[in-house]
Amino acid sequence: MLKSLAGSKLGIWVAHGEGKFNFPGNEDQYHIPAKFSYHGYPGNPNGSQFDAACIASGDGRHLAIMPHLEDSVLPWQWAWYPEDRTGDEITPWIEAFVNAREWIQIKLKIKN
Repeated sequence: MLKSLAGSKLGIWVAHGEGKFNFPGNEDQYHIPAKFSYHGYPGNPNGSQFDAACIASGDGRHLAIMPHLEDSVLPWQWAWYPEDRTGDEITPWIEAFVNAREWIQIKLKIKN
């Protein structure tokens, strides 16, 4: 879901602290595909260990993500949106949903 967003630094809504990730092992034991921008509040708003914003299974089939992608798809949903992107109708987060759909189509051998 997130591969095409690699290296991106994007804003996103985090609506609560209940999604705090706590891990019993060392960071290298986990697949953490996205992290909050920096350690501590407000960069890591819920205090997740290793600044994890999400965690994936080893094979990439399962993704647990706490920030709310679905609430960050339209520019007006963001608290702040880059001034140089005024022409965007949708934000780069839509790519996660497009990637998921394409993965399902491949796995089920569905043609467009």
